[in-house]
Amino acid sequence: MSGWRHALRIGLVLTFVAGTGYGGALPARAAAAFSTELSGLPDEFTAGNRVETLSAVVSRSDGGGCVKVRWSMLVRVQGLRLDQLKVDRVEDSGSFPLEIRTEGDTARLTDRQLDPGVLCPGRTVTARYRVAFAEDVARGRVSFAAEAYDPQLRLLARRTASREVVGEEASPTPAPTSAEPSETPSEEPPTDDPVTDEPTDAAVVEPPPPGGVAGRPVADSGGFGLVQAAFLLGGLLLFLGAGLLLRMRRLLRPAAVTEPETLPPPFERPRPTWP
Repeated sequence: MSGWRHALRIGLVLTFVAGTGYGGALPARAAAAFSTELSGLPDEFTAGNRVETLSAVVSRSDGGGCVKVRWSMLVRVQGLRLDQLKVDRVEDSGSFPLEIRTEGDTARLTDRQLDPGVLCPGRTVTARYRVAFAEDVARGRVSFAAEAYDPQLRLLARRTASREVVGEEASPTPAPTSAEPSETPSEEPPTDDPVTDEPTDAAVVEPPPPGGVAGRPVADSGGFGLVQAAFLLGGLLLFLGAGLLLRMRRLLRPAAVTEPETLPPPFERPRPTWP
């Protein structure tokens, strides 16, 4: 009986080790399997309803199956207001419906439907956005974070980028009217921050991911993988161990012999005999 207990414990330990081992490898595999790029970004945006088209492209490099994609674009502005920014998600058939949530100077634009494309190894899925700024914008900065999710809202990959926004016409500086040199030093133009396209999360302050579900990487979204097989094997070992343990307990339990109670025969009164 002790042998079956040891076998059951070993099965539980193997199940735990398999689950933790493969679970810890998921983020690393997901980071290498999926990648997102932002293209079409100008050196700087010009205000005045000038439309620029951005493209977010997600690709898959592992040998997994195909998966549908839901896009979510995170936009943060500095030095201007959100109502001075226009963003439209477009496909070949026209505008794509979006769910928009705002929080302070940050807005999240999430597709209401899955992207028409299918992400497979060696193939890509692209989302296009038209971006424009109002005429009354003088100078500011905008940050984008393109995020690709699977149908279960698990984060596949993201890419961030920041650009400056300038007015359509810069106001000229008036020339001095006096011939004497001015004692007031001229103001130096503000130094622009370096623009980076590195996939860093520091450029954007994020509200909750779409649907209020914490984004988590996914390694393999299609088919029956090693993780599912490991958990299935552990559950099978656990079920077999428990069944064998219960059967051994029944076999080793002493059989209780019960004898039926014997009752004395009913008392019969002798009948009198008549001559």
